[in-house]
Amino acid sequence: MSQVIGLLGTCLVLGLLARHSGKFPPGSAGPLNTFVLYVALPALVLRVMHRLEFVPSLLVAALVPWLYFLAAGPFFKWWGSRLGWSKETVAALVLTGGLGNTAFVGLPMAEALLGSEGLAVAVVVDQLGSFLALSTLATLGAARASAEAELPFRALVKKVATFPPFVALVVSLLLRPVGYPAWVESVLERLGSLLTPLALFSVGLQLRFSGFKARLPALSLGLFYKLVLVPGVVVLALLAVPGLPPVVVQATVLQSAMAPMVSAAILAAEHRLDPDLAVLMVGVGIPLSFLTAPLMLWLVR
Repeated sequence: MSQVIGLLGTCLVLGLLARHSGKFPPGSAGPLNTFVLYVALPALVLRVMHRLEFVPSLLVAALVPWLYFLAAGPFFKWWGSRLGWSKETVAALVLTGGLGNTAFVGLPMAEALLGSEGLAVAVVVDQLGSFLALSTLATLGAARASAEAELPFRALVKKVATFPPFVALVVSLLLRPVGYPAWVESVLERLGSLLTPLALFSVGLQLRFSGFKARLPALSLGLFYKLVLVPGVVVLALLAVPGLPPVVVQATVLQSAMAPMVSAAILAAEHRLDPDLAVLMVGVGIPLSFLTAPLMLWLVR
């Protein structure tokens, strides 16, 4: 856990320092965001999904991230209409509040707190839940929210079908019967390992605390939804389902309590959906989750 916290914190701080150094001109985060979404994330998906072992009893764990992402839309739209928020702000909250950092924080935390059994469940939540939702529904939602006019259905489908992480997902599933050569596995591993440091460096590069007070209502509501409301509802729901193994309940609750997904903030920034709020959700949410996520796990232990 200390290594995870150290890596995340270091990359975030380095991004902040880089922005204040004057060595990175405005817009420098753009190429980093593109690399994360178009190279590092597809490489990670190609490697992990290709060897994922899915057990039918884990269907509940895989379904949970889809449910709270779908619930994020009406939740934030209802509040946004009453508080006068723009559609870009609402979309940024849906993306970051509706998707958890179930890979780069969730998996190491699950291994540290629940062992190898918990890690196996956490991988299913991440790959068949969060990553699939990011590659499909979240991409679709970001495209619609950023369009100046209503996009035809065919154009929306094309956006999703050509989104590199989704293409990587399809290819990895098609190639499951075929083993990767050792050099391909090595290349994918090295490219995928760049995702966390580059994404968090990019978040730090874009993180601005000017105007923080004005964004506090949206930020507070977004983090309340992701760090408190979602895991709280998941705790109550899973405890009401009979016959679930304790490790499935615990790992699913822990993953649902993760901070907003870094890749979701990058996706919001790429589509110009209130990027300042999106990176604040990640920059503030990750440190908070180190306190709130273990607390939510304690409730089901």
